[in-house]
Amino acid sequence: MSKANPFLSFLKKYRNDPVKFVEEVLKVKPDPWQAELLDEVARGTRKISVRSGHGTGKSTVASWTIVWYFLTKHPCKIVLTAPTSSQLFDALFSEVKSWIKKLPEALQQLLEVTSDRVVLVSAPQDAFVSCRTARAEVPEALAGVHSDHVLLVVDEASGVPEKVFEAAAGSMSSDSACTLLLGNPVRTSGTFYESHHRLKTEWHTMHVSCVDSPRVSKEFIKEMSIRYGEDSSAFFVRVLGEFPKTDDETIISLALVEDALNRDVEMSEFTPKIWGVDVARFGTDASVLAERQGTIVNWVESWKGKDLMQLTGLIHSKYSELPPSQQPVEITVDSIGLGSGVVDRLKELGLPVRGINVAESPSMRNQYVNLRAELWFRMKEFLEARDCKLPKDDQLFSELVAPRYSFSSTGKLKVESKQEMKKRGLPSPDKADAVILTLASQPTIAMFGKKYSSKQKLTRGIRSIV
Repeated sequence: MSKANPFLSFLKKYRNDPVKFVEEVLKVKPDPWQAELLDEVARGTRKISVRSGHGTGKSTVASWTIVWYFLTKHPCKIVLTAPTSSQLFDALFSEVKSWIKKLPEALQQLLEVTSDRVVLVSAPQDAFVSCRTARAEVPEALAGVHSDHVLLVVDEASGVPEKVFEAAAGSMSSDSACTLLLGNPVRTSGTFYESHHRLKTEWHTMHVSCVDSPRVSKEFIKEMSIRYGEDSSAFFVRVLGEFPKTDDETIISLALVEDALNRDVEMSEFTPKIWGVDVARFGTDASVLAERQGTIVNWVESWKGKDLMQLTGLIHSKYSELPPSQQPVEITVDSIGLGSGVVDRLKELGLPVRGINVAESPSMRNQYVNLRAELWFRMKEFLEARDCKLPKDDQLFSELVAPRYSFSSTGKLKVESKQEMKKRGLPSPDKADAVILTLASQPTIAMFGKKYSSKQKLTRGIRSIV
């Protein structure tokens, strides 16, 4: 009598029970909502969309789904995608590989794992997991995937261009195909948004709040509440897992900042650098130095408790340590109040500094009440250009999405002051202001490749940024 094939026993036991697979093979217990998602995939639900707060375990359950599906469905083709390569490879695919390593040795031997792919050793063309970045420029990357079993997993689905979803539609048209969308709900448009609204009857939708998740600490929720305010879009998205409020009068949307934080952008080393300095006005505020190089904000550094001489010393030291080719061509400093002293001292030290009075008249006087308002809206336009990148800095993120705008009695746009923000319980946007000051620079490279002369007056230079 021939010996029974142990893999057939494995299939019989787990093919229709992913929850049992996760518990017995991966040795972890899913949260209730994770178990629900796994069961929906097992029963053949074709469209599943999950919106959630930060850190609730959505990438984890996606990884469990992928590993179980790959081992129990044959033939099968699984495609993983996300808006950027960092989101795809450093987050989702990295977690998939970590769970594969936790499989029993006998199962691991069936698989071959590379930098962007997992294949079944015995049938690499018929059974694989493939990573493909969801870019509008190459939407066809998700087209032409056909098999008896197809699984498309879209991480951070809110940021995926519509052209990509349109291209993938043909591959996901069969009855055996399953599309799984997961992400923070940062946009109020697109396929991910519509799957929870206008197209809700076509999708099995799920909502996971950090408040209800055992994976998220109460300290994190409290911190987010203090940092953003519970009535902010940022709190709605990152904590509650809800789409942003459409009536939120913030200048810069959550989606714009999220995109810039995760975008893959490279810049020539010869592109001029600009520094922006926001000088602390109050004891709780921080003095901040930011560097922008073309469309990339390279870094933001802050110091608390430094007097003017200490601050200028730090800036001068940082400047002097750089080779001439890497030194900023201009340092823009908010010259209101204490900042004027920093400007004067840096000039004495021979640095290319220029004071910026954000209370002065803007270049577009009929549109903005002052230069500060104009610069904040220039930052919005900078982010909307979609070829820019911000450093991964949670504080910078929260500051950029915090300020609100309103209209003056004459119909001009104005931005709430730091004092007004503090009345709402929000910290001063020191890091954001330092970054925004770099857009007041004259000898810079404009966003669309236009150059303008350092001999121009500031108001002309500001207009030339865009």
